[in-house]
Amino acid sequence: MRKYLFNAGVLSAVASGIGVAKATRQGPRDWRLALLWASWGIGVALALGSVKQREEGIRQQELERELRKAAKGK
Repeated sequence: MRKYLFNAGVLSAVASGIGVAKATRQGPRDWRLALLWASWGIGVALALGSVKQREEGIRQQELERELRKAAKGK
């Protein structure tokens, strides 16, 4: 969980929700507002997905390194 909370991409995506909330309160309620919320949600989802993908890549590299060590040991 900590890897998500302290990631710069996730923090900036979530922080941009403040601007979206202000626009919702102050601006007109039309189709552009729905697009604004949709784009914010997509941005947050992409940030979370990139953290997950990075962690999976690191885990894969560690596994490959361990397999190479085991193969050398035989």
